[in-house]
Amino acid sequence: MTAILTKQLTKSYGRNRGITELDLCVHDGDFFGFIGPNGAGKSTTIRTLLGLLSPTAGTAEIFGRDIRGDKREILSEIGYLPSETMFYQGLRVRDILRFSADLRGQDCRKEAARLCERLELDMSRKIRELSLGNRKKAGIVCALQHKPRLYVLDEPTSGLDPLIQREFYAVLKERNEEGATVFLSSHILSEVQRYCSHAAMIRDGRLLVSDRVERLGHTAAKRVCAGGICSPPALEGIRNVKKGASSVSFLYSGSPQKLLAALAPLPVTDITIAEPDLEEIFLHYYEKPQSHTGKAEKEGGNAI
Repeated sequence: MTAILTKQLTKSYGRNRGITELDLCVHDGDFFGFIGPNGAGKSTTIRTLLGLLSPTAGTAEIFGRDIRGDKREILSEIGYLPSETMFYQGLRVRDILRFSADLRGQDCRKEAARLCERLELDMSRKIRELSLGNRKKAGIVCALQHKPRLYVLDEPTSGLDPLIQREFYAVLKERNEEGATVFLSSHILSEVQRYCSHAAMIRDGRLLVSDRVERLGHTAAKRVCAGGICSPPALEGIRNVKKGASSVSFLYSGSPQKLLAALAPLPVTDITIAEPDLEEIFLHYYEKPQSHTGKAEKEGGNAI
């Protein structure tokens, strides 16, 4: 069963860009990363899925329910964290958490207390007294305390220190292992590579690619690091060159035989050839002109 399914989902703001013909599939029980820089369309996608924005065209379903006609049922199964958390400034954290639980008709006091302890959030503090990171923690607890079936998290770790980030992802991993689906947007690629099973990349409101995270790294290009030289050989298919005092590294997508032949007469002292990391894949998709067909979501179609 699919947790999230969109077909040609479009949201436009007149002349301003939103999202265009988005075809996205997130399976039930997945841990899914939605990658893109600020302004790429991540938040617009999320808000449209949640019914906070009305789509201009296309369709979207959450657990098989249409986002337009079954909004109440859909929201009852979702824990949502916006990219910016806003609360009543005079209330204490415990009041905010109780208010959030009451909206769902649930008693979440035990789970809220457990989460606050793990995330080091003081429930007695007033919202106006909290730092940005602690306000983000309050939003996280609101989204997690009722143990929903689907977590929709928009830039969830912004403002959190590294130790709390690690604990937050430990909680998400536990929930995912219990069967929940996690869908999070991020521009922190190391997080997506470390925790997500699948990921999609979005640019200028259009989906570029969607696949398993490890497949995104298995491409036609390789990262070549050569010691003893400070410039790459003169070959086509070389880009993203990084020069050191006595070494050079570059992405290469040409013939291995041509590469070895070009390196043979050079004073190379050592060489490593490896898959590029997710950050390099991401930069490739954002630097290279795309056809913008909106149909990049194909198995094995991720060569660079």
